[in-house]
Amino acid sequence: MSRTTRLSPSLLRVAACTGIAALTLTACGSGSGSGSASAGSGSGKGVKVGLITKTDTNPFFVKMKEGAEKAAKEDGVQLVTAAGKFDGDNAGQVTAIENMVASGVKGILITPSDSKAIVPAIQKARAKGVLVIALDTPPEPQSAVDALFATNNFNAGQLIGQYAKAAMKGKAAKIATLDLAPGVSVGVQRHDGFLKGFGATGKDVVCSQDTGGDQAKGQTAMENCLQKAPDINVVYTINEPAALGAYTALKAKGREKDVLIVSVDGGCTGTQAVKDGKIAATSQQYPLKMAADGVKAVATFAKDGTKASGYTDTGVTLITDKPQAGVTSKDTGFGLQNCWG
Repeated sequence: MSRTTRLSPSLLRVAACTGIAALTLTACGSGSGSGSASAGSGSGKGVKVGLITKTDTNPFFVKMKEGAEKAAKEDGVQLVTAAGKFDGDNAGQVTAIENMVASGVKGILITPSDSKAIVPAIQKARAKGVLVIALDTPPEPQSAVDALFATNNFNAGQLIGQYAKAAMKGKAAKIATLDLAPGVSVGVQRHDGFLKGFGATGKDVVCSQDTGGDQAKGQTAMENCLQKAPDINVVYTINEPAALGAYTALKAKGREKDVLIVSVDGGCTGTQAVKDGKIAATSQQYPLKMAADGVKAVATFAKDGTKASGYTDTGVTLITDKPQAGVTSKDTGFGLQNCWG
């Protein structure tokens, strides 16, 4: 999915190392000024694991790479990484798959930019004996990969829907949904989960706008919704940048204290916004765990031929400092200890 967030200086330094548009397979760290590969050492020396993310600048994927690097060192395998030039760069991801297969990787971990268009390249890799595991975003169909390690996005949405319903305490809801983009599975699952958790009907949702997960577009979407329905009192957002955009628009209208904003992701900026009272709650997911589990699965495959299969839920936690009865949650202290970005 689209995850648009401003990078901190420390993350910019990481991005500089990974190479913003790099799809090369060179070493990063010991003596190399750019590129996007790293290697572990140990009993698995010679085993290569590929990681392909949507971009290598977004904090979510930076954290995913950190998890993969740590796991690669622990398992003694070599990590080779690549990324699209932008979110949606399917051609770049196809090239990365082809390069990695040619370099002799044992397995590839990928967050597909285009869930459907990437499938033929994945099928070619699997046909050559490469284990392919999707992280975060499933391909369509999901069976195109050997396994999926990801948040259950429907559950993530359902959690914040349940929270929002409880927080409204019986008050009639006028809901705005600030979504991702038409047909994107992650966005659809979160949206549908929220509606299910809230028990919302068609009449409860008074405005729906797409944001691409972008803060500026989230602000514009909220402004549009307020023009259409000034009495909105609940805002669901696809991610925290969109939520912060909505907050900015609401604050400009003096509505920031009487509109409930809920979101999904659990990045550090978003979790801090929950602590600051800008967002009421968010469903936190764990990209580091997705990647670490993926690397370990490939290392196991290389060792004894055991293939990971099916779907592995890497977990989600509702983060809020205003807990509601009947909805399990943890506070922002926990959230900030486990956030990413």
